[in-house]
Amino acid sequence: MSEFNTILIRIFFTCLSVTIFYAHAEWNTNDYMKREHSLIKPYHGVGVIIPNWDFMGSTMVTHNHVRLTKDDQSLQGALWNSLPCYVRNWELQVHFKVHGHGKDLFGDGMAIWYAKDRMKPGAVFGYMDYFYGLAVFLDTYSNHNGEHNHQHPYISAMVNNGTLHYDHDRDGTHTQLAGCEAKFRNLDHDTHIAIRYQDDTLTVSTDIENKAVWKECFVVKGIKLPTGYYFGVSAATGDLSDNHDIMSIRLYELDMPGDVKDDEDRTNIIPSASFYEPPRERIEDPKPSMSGVKTFFLMLLAAIGLIVIVIVGVMMYQKHQENARKRFY
Repeated sequence: MSEFNTILIRIFFTCLSVTIFYAHAEWNTNDYMKREHSLIKPYHGVGVIIPNWDFMGSTMVTHNHVRLTKDDQSLQGALWNSLPCYVRNWELQVHFKVHGHGKDLFGDGMAIWYAKDRMKPGAVFGYMDYFYGLAVFLDTYSNHNGEHNHQHPYISAMVNNGTLHYDHDRDGTHTQLAGCEAKFRNLDHDTHIAIRYQDDTLTVSTDIENKAVWKECFVVKGIKLPTGYYFGVSAATGDLSDNHDIMSIRLYELDMPGDVKDDEDRTNIIPSASFYEPPRERIEDPKPSMSGVKTFFLMLLAAIGLIVIVIVGVMMYQKHQENARKRFY
């Protein structure tokens, strides 16, 4: 084969490759990142303004991350997208880091929101209770509350139509859709969470094992969410604390070819979940049983107390008898 023919063949395959590439790109034109709903370094615009994002509370913006709370007590911080999202099917990927000096006791955690109202501080990880929309909680508070036996950190989701109360003292287990344990705290490598809403199905996945692979946390079907809500993240500390950092937020519009529901007006629907159980009656936790050592010491104190009472009683009886004999003589 001549050198000229070889060059022609190479040109042909190069053109074919380019054609296939652009054909593939054309097929995925709608599956792309929505920059107006994403947060990527560098964060700063003019001064301390972040384009399309507002922050409040204890939030601090640095060159490497947005810190919602530092490792200090009684703080609340939040970061909210300033534009409503009208994407029907989407995936939100959040690169975050939760870390602090606490070894056994730490908290409280953070939340990722798709909510009707933005910039509303409150008791639910720094956001308002009785909200409208979707919340994914990354709960690090290591106190075992409520009727469950899971470990912390714990990831769970909740859909609210404005009538449900998030019971923080019970980790929200009475109103959660689903959850999973996820050891994302104090790791040396990057940690990520993906929240995917597609065809009324919510899928939450994590990448916290430094493998660059998504691991499914839970899947919930029958979730109805309106368009036109806002994305946000918030965090809070109480008596316990942690650093809650956000490195990036990326929203992807999912390409759904042939989806007949694309033209459906979902701006006015009420957030709901098809199987949502009503909040259960709150039952106080039983008092923890005493250890053997505590039981022993309590029994010892009771015995000593009983002996003291007997001795005092005998002494008083003898004193009474002695006084009686004196009166007799």
